[in-house]
Parts: sequence; structure tokens; C-alpha cells
Amino acid sequence: MDDSCVNVISLEMLKEARETVMGSPLGVINTALIPWHQTTLPPSVACSLHLKMENMQRTGSFKIRGVANQFARRPEGGQFVSMSAGNYGKAFAFASKHYGTRGKIVMPETAPSSRATLIASFGVEVEKAPTTRVLSVVERCIREDNMTFLHPYDDIDLIAGHGSLGLEILEVVPDPDIVVVCCGGGGLLAGAAAAIKLSNSRTKVYGVEPEGACTMYKSFIEKKPVSMDAQSIASGLAPPCAGDLTYRICQQHVEGIVLVSEEQIEAAVSTLYRAGLVVEPAGAAAFAALAEDKIPDAAGKSVVVVLSGGNVGKEELMHFPD
Repeated sequence: MDDSCVNVISLEMLKEARETVMGSPLGVINTALIPWHQTTLPPSVACSLHLKMENMQRTGSFKIRGVANQFARRPEGGQFVSMSAGNYGKAFAFASKHYGTRGKIVMPETAPSSRATLIASFGVEVEKAPTTRVLSVVERCIREDNMTFLHPYDDIDLIAGHGSLGLEILEVVPDPDIVVVCCGGGGLLAGAAAAIKLSNSRTKVYGVEPEGACTMYKSFIEKKPVSMDAQSIASGLAPPCAGDLTYRICQQHVEGIVLVSEEQIEAAVSTLYRAGLVVEPAGAAAFAALAEDKIPDAAGKSVVVVLSGGNVGKEELMHFPD
């Protein structure tokens, strides 16, 4: 591995990014870290569990953390383009409206139309394209419209902003045995894992991916970032490829990637909803891994699970089992 790539992130950088994120005019909040016994979830876990409630975050997911740091480090008055199936696009649009910048999100055609409508309501242009052509549309915007590309997960400022979540966890649970985080492109997992490991090397960090969208899992096996035709009900965890930078950081700081099935994700969403917690499929993947006993040696340990987002509509929830 090229250490120069891994070492671009440091604890000092992460702490600085956290100051930027928490001081951002976008209103990022320090979300609650709730002990399992203070919820109405069934008492079926054999560990001391805390839930990090990023589903309560501003814009409904953790994405606003990275976006806050990303925008703070870009020149004012820029014209930005990115790609997203939902949550990053919402945070990007929210920031674009606040800063008064011109923005555009390119969405895969498979993304729910309700998410495109929501993003457009912030004044950001939305263009849909076949999944295989999303990146080419972004490249056209860069070339023809002179727009600056903000990567939705493989960006060092974004990753450092997401690291604020890891630092918050350690303030409440200073020495957890295990932290479980969902993984799509890897921005949250890379940032949180780096923040935790650079502060406390004893904690084990595991990433969770859907079986049908396991780019980071395959990247760990092949020892390089890989692409695949990613498909999952957890659309936020199904980018076409793992990030180059996120892969390198995850390889350095993450113990491993575990996989969950579509049925296990659906069951997790339903379990959380019955306990009064609205969590989208992508946001529930880490919980699904723990509930299905996928996390190695978790029994009897201090475990933190990140519920990464809650942007799910009533019409989507109707399709989940009771």
C-alpha cells in the first residue's frame, strides 16, 4: 500500500474538520448516542449496545457532516456538480441554497422520483441518467459548463467531515470494543474509522454492505478498489465502485466488511420502526449486521452501531414486513 495516500488523513486534520463542521452555518448537530436499554427495542442483543442516531441529523442523514466541511473549504460563488441517489444530494442541495451557489445533481434513473423532487425544491438542478452514464453526464457538466465536481464520497474534506461522528462516539463511550458502520462508497466508514483508530487503536471497526452492493468487500479481497453492478434496496449503499481514497483508508483502519441480505435489511428497518425509530434501509444495515450475529466476537462487548439515516417515505415503509 502507498502510505502517502493513507497518511493524508491525521487526527489533527480530523479535529480541525470537526470544529468546522460543528461551527458550520448549516446547523450540524451532535446526535444522541442512546443505550439499548433506553429504547423499546426487544432485549435480544447479547452485548452492551449504543445507537448513534444520525437519522436525527439535519437533512436526515450523516451526509451533512461531510458536506459542511466540503463547502467550507471551497471558494464562495463556485458552481458545483455532483452525483447522488438521495442523501448526499439532499445535503448538497441544502448547502447550495444556504451559500447561494449554483448546483447540479446527476441522479441514476433508478432513484425514487420523490428524492429528485426534494433536491430540486432547494433550487438545485437535477438531471437523471442511466446508472452507467451518470459519470459521463458529470464530466459533460465539468467540460461544457465549467462546473467543479464535488465527489459524494471519495473526497478528503468530505471524509474528514464525516470523521466528526467518530470523535463524538468516543466522547460518550471512550473505549468501545466495537463500532459498526454502514458502507457505500466508504466516506463515512473511512472518516469514522480513522477518527476512532487514530484516537484509540484498541477499538475494532467493522463496515457493513448489502450482498448485492459489496464493492468495498470485494476491494478488500482483490486489494484494490473494484466496480460492480451494485443493486440493493439500500440504494444509498449501492454506488458503482468503491472510492480509491476511501478504500485505502478503510484498509488501514477497518477490521473487515460484513455482508447482509436484502431480507435482513428489511427486517432491521421493521424492527426499528416498531420501536418508534424511522430508519431508511441504508441507515439500518449496520443494525441488521449486529441483529443477525454477523459481527465477530460481539457477545458481551461494548458495541456502538450507527443508524446513518432516516430519509424513507411512508410509501416505501409500506413494503416492509410488519
